[in-house]
Amino acid sequence: MIPRGKSVVYLNSLTTPMMKQKITVVLAGLLAVFFLFFTPAQKKTGAVKKTILTGADQTEKYLPLLQGKRVAILANPTTVIGTQHLVDSLKKRGINIVKVFGPEHGFRGNASAGAKVADEIDQATGIPVISLYGGKNKPSKEDLADVDIMVYDLQDVGCRFYTNINALARLMEACYDNNKELIILDRPNPNGYFIDGPVLDMKLKSGIGMFPIPIAHGLTVGEFAKMVNGEGWLANQVKCKITIIPVANYTHDMAYTLPVKPSPNLNTQQSILLYPSLCLFEGTIFSQGRGTYFPFTVLGNPDVKDKYSFSFTPTGIKGMAETPLHMDKTCYGLDLRNYNTELLRKKKQVNISWMIELYQAYPYKEKFFDYKQSKEMGNIDKLAGTTQFREQVMAGIPEAEIRKSWEPGLTQYKAMRKKYLLYP
Repeated sequence: MIPRGKSVVYLNSLTTPMMKQKITVVLAGLLAVFFLFFTPAQKKTGAVKKTILTGADQTEKYLPLLQGKRVAILANPTTVIGTQHLVDSLKKRGINIVKVFGPEHGFRGNASAGAKVADEIDQATGIPVISLYGGKNKPSKEDLADVDIMVYDLQDVGCRFYTNINALARLMEACYDNNKELIILDRPNPNGYFIDGPVLDMKLKSGIGMFPIPIAHGLTVGEFAKMVNGEGWLANQVKCKITIIPVANYTHDMAYTLPVKPSPNLNTQQSILLYPSLCLFEGTIFSQGRGTYFPFTVLGNPDVKDKYSFSFTPTGIKGMAETPLHMDKTCYGLDLRNYNTELLRKKKQVNISWMIELYQAYPYKEKFFDYKQSKEMGNIDKLAGTTQFREQVMAGIPEAEIRKSWEPGLTQYKAMRKKYLLYP
């Protein structure tokens, strides 16, 4: 046996220079075989994963379009580049941002859902902020008089009733009316892996449903803008001139975790993935957890205490829900905070079984859909996009039959959607 620490000396004593050269050649050959059979194979099978780059991340593609121009941007807290807000980043790069437009929840995201937002001066930058969720919902001619080019960069979550896409459509109309260029910095859709739900009956058109698309529409905002133009959905069927900076290294079936919460009550990845299913409960007497620090991950009502052991108590939380449903009352129901969302990815469906279950469990069925949180958000028909869904749940129609009633509209939408895709 060779003593520990003596192996190198012993090897040197037994080998000639020619033998050392042969050993070196053999070792080099073994390394070459390793890289030949392992590294390329990883590349061929897609094992080398590329980083998703949002439109905002790819500054080289849009900075030249902004330089020397008076820029306005529709932005909120999700408008980020790396760990910095895009407005702050562009200002440091010397881009002349003359104003910011703020959607629901405001530019810095401090307003609750549905709360009116006032104009203001941004304290961090001194830039005027014009609210599009107060007295008006799109820029006026006066707002755009000193603007050369508009930028839209809001993170969407892929649902018809999430209002960012409505803000985009109205902005497109304003840009067309005032002959302004519009750049859309695209972002991944965290729920883009599926398309499901009733296609909106346009008789139920409202602020939470403006276009004939299903609950989960399977589009990024860039793709949505192409669809709006292509289908003639803007006022008077005008077509806005848009430049889209696409997401790099992205496909619709990719799991994507948002770096910033998209709104105050979607504050976790779990809530974002459950949102297409749980937002329907806004039109019921059941709380979705507003008034807690885990909204859209729980469901409950004070009147089902005898049927469920899990409970939570909504309270007023500034910036999230000042006066939530069932405020200061103990609610009982479903805890979905640890629900395996991979099941949603596997089924690729809006979960309506929870709605069916809780309707059956609620003792005062005539009140289940009677809750009026607001004119729109408390209206189950506007949320679902059809009057049938409410009627079917009340009649005890099986889930499979309810899903069948969404056809042929859902299949027709999927076929139409393919014309506007930017990503596989």
